[in-house]
Amino acid sequence: MTPEQLRDLVRAVVAAVVERGTLAVAVPDDVLVERPKNPEHGDYATNVALRLAKPAGMPPRAVADLLAAELREQPGVARVDVAGPGFLNVTLAQGALGQIAVQAVTAGEAYGRTTPLAGQTLNLEFVSANPTGPVHIGGSRWAAVGDAIGRLLEASGAAVTREYYINDAGAQIDRFARSLQAAAQGRPVPEDGYGGSYIGDIAASVVTAVPDVLDRDDDAQRQAFRDTGVALMLDEIRRSMEGFGVDFDVWFSEKSLYETGAVDKALARLREQGHVYESDGAVWLRTTTFGDDKDRVLVKADGETTYFASDCAYYLDKRSRGFDRVVIMLGADHSGYVGRYKALVAATGDDPDTHLEILIGQLVNLLRDGEPVRMSKRAGTIVLLSDLTDAIGVDAARYALARASVDQMIDIDVELWSRKTNDNPVFYVQYAHARIASVLRNAADLGLALGEPGDVDPALLAHERENDLLRAIAEFPRVVAAAAELRAPHRVARYLEELAGTYHRFYDACRVLPRGDEEAGPLTTARLWLCSATAVVLRNGLGLLGVSAPERM
Repeated sequence: MTPEQLRDLVRAVVAAVVERGTLAVAVPDDVLVERPKNPEHGDYATNVALRLAKPAGMPPRAVADLLAAELREQPGVARVDVAGPGFLNVTLAQGALGQIAVQAVTAGEAYGRTTPLAGQTLNLEFVSANPTGPVHIGGSRWAAVGDAIGRLLEASGAAVTREYYINDAGAQIDRFARSLQAAAQGRPVPEDGYGGSYIGDIAASVVTAVPDVLDRDDDAQRQAFRDTGVALMLDEIRRSMEGFGVDFDVWFSEKSLYETGAVDKALARLREQGHVYESDGAVWLRTTTFGDDKDRVLVKADGETTYFASDCAYYLDKRSRGFDRVVIMLGADHSGYVGRYKALVAATGDDPDTHLEILIGQLVNLLRDGEPVRMSKRAGTIVLLSDLTDAIGVDAARYALARASVDQMIDIDVELWSRKTNDNPVFYVQYAHARIASVLRNAADLGLALGEPGDVDPALLAHERENDLLRAIAEFPRVVAAAAELRAPHRVARYLEELAGTYHRFYDACRVLPRGDEEAGPLTTARLWLCSATAVVLRNGLGLLGVSAPERM
């Protein structure tokens, strides 16, 4: 019996007592069921009696006694104790606890998936690095965390579209084009241009793709370097993301907002709603009406539109595509952007608390021997995603980046994350999966198989370490749901490390396969199911982080 099943059982018990007239309350829509900190207090605890006492006009312990008496009669419940002011501590029948292993194996890839976000349609925008250089280590954190959040949201029932916003309009693209042009002509890049050897590489590729580019006049040259250079850089970014295991559903061009007239339409809509005014020759959005610290310029006095104008059009475009909620992931250097974006959303007539969510992430440092890794030769000024994956591999990089809360700055130690030892968290979790795979291969060599669910007796899983493992497996759906709700993939990583440790302790205490002339019996089968269930959870959990679950290490 999983926590979710027990929750439903407790709610059904409340409904039964209410129907008999013994308790005069509204049946709660949800019931809190959690594991007690002290295992001696049972398998699960609920505070439902305390919640119902006041509306029932009864002492909490009296309500608890009523519910406990009813719960004790339910299949799968071995004992119910009333504790403290009215908590119910529930101990499951051994077969009910052991059944969790059967449920996990039977569900397979679906185990851990729930539906609290069913019906929600979300647009998740992350990374969105300018196409003026390779993806750096900060962008790699958003790639790992953003993709994991997308997987978690889908596992909780939401429909998610992963989107990359291509900033291919504006001053930074002009600087990029001038840098490429200078490199192709053998001149130093402009002072405000982009450095690094990649500029020379891209410039040479543009010349190869457009052989007559240097024979054109200055404006035509620059346009060619702009168009072809951005396309080449974007192709490299796509390959970087694909190599990192991140697939975007939509690559959205900022330039297209101007080409389709979406920016003009957005400004016209905001003007009609009375939020746009002109001052000092510029066009402004009155964002202070909606809590911003100052109004924002949409069109400068020289007629040039701002990034904020593009953002207005882009937000409205997302909403027009049917997304209930727009989720945007930004780096710490964009934290000041939150207030103005919320004001923008409010100005369009939407509710920022309902239709918008902005996540801010902190920086990443790559260390070797305790010292920062030197900047990339290719980029000139920054550490790249490729530097990270070259140093520790994709699996370790994704796991390391997703393992900490995004509001914490993290240091990634190359030496630690490269080790094939248990102090490397990703190795520790992957090794647990590989160890189980080895057990199952050895079982197959002995002619042992799981068989059908009806072939196993879950009640035989009575050892303390078996119970610890079963309870941990049962927690997985709740961990996934909470991680999705809180946008916190690190909760999955930390859970997997605890699960791996729980499995290793079980394996050390409970012999799974027979030795020598020993005969395999029903307990062997039950433990093989338990091993398989653990493997399912490790595999599913690692999959949510975009990390592989190897069968051999």
